Amino acid sequence: MTRINLTKKDLVNLIYMQIGFSKKISESLIEDFFDLIVQNLKNEKILKLSKFGTFSIRQKKTRVGRNPRTKEIKVISERNVVLFKPSKEFKDFVNLNDEQ
Repeated sequence: MTRINLTKKDLVNLIYMQIGFSKKISESLIEDFFDLIVQNLKNEKILKLSKFGTFSIRQKKTRVGRNPRTKEIKVISERNVVLFKPSKEFKDFVNLNDEQ
């Protein structure tokens, strides 16, 4: 399994090369898209992108954790975590490509 790390700059270059938008427009497009996701998650707590998947926020409760190296016990405060659940179409597409 090969791991690919894409940065925003990589995405901008992909849009620039494949679609032909200028780099400035491509960068603006990527920035606006990520801002849209973040703002919708902050306001609505759930964001569904048709045929891609659903982003949601779940709140984790306060818990006690332990540093395995130092054995120090520490309270981990409650926090929000982002979850992603892929859509059926997305899963089918990924599985279809694995079979070929």
